[in-house]
Amino acid sequence: MSDATGNPLLEPWTAPHGLPPFDRVRPEHFAPAFEQAMRAHRDELDAVAARADADAATALAALDAAGQPLARLSHLFYNLTASRTSPALQQVQREMAPRLAAHEQAVLTHPGVFARLEALHERRDALGIDAESRRLLERLHRDHVRAGARLGAAAQARHAQIVQRLATLTTQFAQNVLADESRWQLELRGEADLAGLPDGVRAAARQAAVDRGLADGHVITLSRSLVVPLLTHSPRRDLRERAWRAWVGRGEGVDGASDNRDLVREILRLRAEQAALHGFASYADYALDDTMAREQRAVRRLLDDVWARALAAVGRERDALRELQRDRGGDEPLEGWDWRFWAERLRRRRYAIDDAEVKPYFALERMVAAAFDCAQRLFGLRFVPRADLPVYHPDVVAHEVFDAAGAPVGVFLHDNFARPGKRSSAWMSALRWQSQALGTTPVILNNNNFAKASPGEPTLLGFDDVRTLFHEFGHALHGLLSQVRYRRLSGTQVLRDFVELPSQLFEHWALEPEVLRRHARHAATGEPIPDALIERLHAARHFGQGYETLRYTASAIVDLEAHALGRGRTPDDAVAFERDVLQRLGAPPEVGMNHRLVHFQHLFSGSSYAAGYYVYLWAEVLDADAHDAFVEAGDAFDRTTAERLRRHVYAAGNSVEPSATYVAFRGREARIEPMLRKKGLLAAG
Repeated sequence: MSDATGNPLLEPWTAPHGLPPFDRVRPEHFAPAFEQAMRAHRDELDAVAARADADAATALAALDAAGQPLARLSHLFYNLTASRTSPALQQVQREMAPRLAAHEQAVLTHPGVFARLEALHERRDALGIDAESRRLLERLHRDHVRAGARLGAAAQARHAQIVQRLATLTTQFAQNVLADESRWQLELRGEADLAGLPDGVRAAARQAAVDRGLADGHVITLSRSLVVPLLTHSPRRDLRERAWRAWVGRGEGVDGASDNRDLVREILRLRAEQAALHGFASYADYALDDTMAREQRAVRRLLDDVWARALAAVGRERDALRELQRDRGGDEPLEGWDWRFWAERLRRRRYAIDDAEVKPYFALERMVAAAFDCAQRLFGLRFVPRADLPVYHPDVVAHEVFDAAGAPVGVFLHDNFARPGKRSSAWMSALRWQSQALGTTPVILNNNNFAKASPGEPTLLGFDDVRTLFHEFGHALHGLLSQVRYRRLSGTQVLRDFVELPSQLFEHWALEPEVLRRHARHAATGEPIPDALIERLHAARHFGQGYETLRYTASAIVDLEAHALGRGRTPDDAVAFERDVLQRLGAPPEVGMNHRLVHFQHLFSGSSYAAGYYVYLWAEVLDADAHDAFVEAGDAFDRTTAERLRRHVYAAGNSVEPSATYVAFRGREARIEPMLRKKGLLAAG
């Protein structure tokens, strides 16, 4: 139905805070709503282009304001396709992907609009506009140039074809990965299969079975919060191998139904051609041109330094695991499905830390309260639950957010549990960005994929899960604390190698002893976490960092290598290419990598992180150095440092060039040593 009467997407959204009418939206509502919103957007741009008499500030504000109904609709659509999809919604997504890409391309190459931007950009020093308006002009101009607005007619037409085809391919890639994750399950039948699994993991596996319609038994899915505990705790090597092979094999399509290998090949080929149209030797050069790093050389220098240190650390870790194996009578070769199992036993031996002892202190509800408390103590924010606000799934918890003076800041939606129809991993997104010019407050979402406990039981998190919770909440704070004039510069819409700074920095507070003493309380007894356990956790903070760092860096290097090949040189076989790169690096096969190309959604379900997975390490240099500012102040919640951090990092959005805003916060450029020290790699090179 396409008329406004029957389509809630074409009617005013009257819920509090302008939230969508989630309960009334159906997949068939989106296509007609998109068509109407795209027409309206084109009309707005035509009007802007026709107003040759408008001054620079007026023209820029009009461009920033254009397309709000389309943005509102797109935010809703993409949040649902990620968090609560269905076959019908996936069909709409496949149909709309090229059409939406074509519209965006037409917007960014609109002749009249670009002519106006080009003229303003050429005279930017003489316009007399303020710094934020100039930043908006620079970003809008660059957006249009990178979309091909300066290309000739034939090249521009080919560029549009490439963008539309990439939209189709990346949509299919993501849906294939979700299909693999949704289909696969490992049923655990009886105590022999459950051996070694802590009670919390058993409860989560039982709930996963219920969620998948099984009347009894337990199920391990490919949710990280289930598969990693199995690999860590199960003494059943055969079960570990089955789970590990399914986990690393997502997207490889052994049955042909969800094979991403051909998609990866075509995506890489089209990206190389896209870069060539812009005059770049490779897609990596094109992508990095709009980052803090600017060029491959800077990225490779960082990755090579950390790779060498992590490889040496992994060698020491592997020797220790093999020694423990021999002590326990094991003589099988150490494989990918063995590493976590033996590492957990070594951690117990060295630090007397056991997940079964630790996890009861990290109930999800208490860790959410800890994150909220840190936000209050650092930035004055208060989160008030609102069960009456509309949400898209019963798992979602809505909060109104207020500042220290009681003024409304925005809305925060928290969606923490894995379920069928929700993609894996964890992410932050928005239903609306903050903008002073438009008078809009932000509506920000966090999605995690924690394994849900049985009804009435607390969901217990491993410490990696706690870090993930704080990480994504750091992104959410970046969106909520935004204080900029223009929508295009709001929140996390910053350069890709800066966007992970606020998220990774916030992780540091998860392990603050002061935070743990206040919030880490035993789920059964309510007793606070013992100081002795905090000390053991702190002592073990470097344990396994070689393994974790090498897995991450392997993925970042493979990403860069795949995108550094120019037109005509991209690999035909992504699996063989990946294997060759790892062999050339000397990567131990039993360590593996975080993401293989065939399921690497950062790279191939969109382009945001393509040739850019390095950004987590780049930002880790920034976050470790930034956290040292609080160490130097002698207080993890030092008010002066926190206010400086809020003003220059969390609130600034993209209104200031990121290197400049970091220096404004820190008083100098970042140094690499704090990051190496944080990982225990400072002396390993």
